[in-house]
Amino acid sequence: MDALETDLAAQLAHTLQQTNFANLGTLYRGKVRDVYRQGDRLILVTTDRVSAFDVVLGTIPHKGQILNAMAKVGFETTQDIVKNHVLSIPDPNVVVATRCEAYPIEFVVRGYITGSLWRDYERGAAGAYGISLPSSLRKDQAFRAPILTPTTKAQHGHDQPISMAAIVEQGLMSAQALEEASAVALALFERGQAHAASHGLILVDTKYELGLDTEGTLRVIDEIHTPDCSRYWMADTYAERFERGEAQAMLDKENLRAWLIDTHGYRGDGPPPALTDEIRLLLTRRYMDAHLRLTGHAFKPEVQDVGARLAKNLENAGLFAS
Repeated sequence: MDALETDLAAQLAHTLQQTNFANLGTLYRGKVRDVYRQGDRLILVTTDRVSAFDVVLGTIPHKGQILNAMAKVGFETTQDIVKNHVLSIPDPNVVVATRCEAYPIEFVVRGYITGSLWRDYERGAAGAYGISLPSSLRKDQAFRAPILTPTTKAQHGHDQPISMAAIVEQGLMSAQALEEASAVALALFERGQAHAASHGLILVDTKYELGLDTEGTLRVIDEIHTPDCSRYWMADTYAERFERGEAQAMLDKENLRAWLIDTHGYRGDGPPPALTDEIRLLLTRRYMDAHLRLTGHAFKPEVQDVGARLAKNLENAGLFAS
């Protein structure tokens, strides 16, 4: 075992599973982030938790720090398209953000038919999005132009497909707001695909969360173009693998989904299988590879108590209530 492997294995015992800062604000715990509200300001702590099929499965060493760094790049490279919610980053795992009223829709943009859409397509259920797809598509085939396949944002259980018409009919968004948000989502995806291509990757699909700040300005929130909300493939092997009908070389959380499905037959129903240390370390390597490709520099892991460092930096930033 080399020094890097030794350090990553040592960090297994120090992952950030959750936080409980009583003097940081009102806490909401999401699948990956612990969010503290202080009036019109949010403190988003990106933990090392990992989820798939909308189920939290465990933790991965350094995941929160890596994810936060990639989200930072995603926000910085798209801020000319739409404002984002970032105010400051006082710790590698933290974003201080302006509070927004999030739309109750996740804007999922897809450039290829794969993943859950392919599974829906195979069983004839893709019509739930209100779009018509050709009958002759092959798995992992590119669309002529990216498509929007929105979903509801479920508090519990799985997000559900929904059509653009149903969003308006159900009063989830006005037609005008939906048109503006959809255009922004497609523009963000175009920028994300260009950024990925410049780093030898294909941005296959992703999801955006959008909302309005207290002044009614549209902002992109949560995270953007990270492996947790996006699917990436290696560009140089795509065509050959597609022609052969082989699985694509992945650089995202789909590696975990594939492990769950292929090894355990798990698709989100019932108790999830326990993550082995082997798969946890493999996924850390995948996140580190993604960090290198998407930020342009290598992630340098340190064995450390993430919670202790986090508490110190939050205190130094004056974020704890006195």
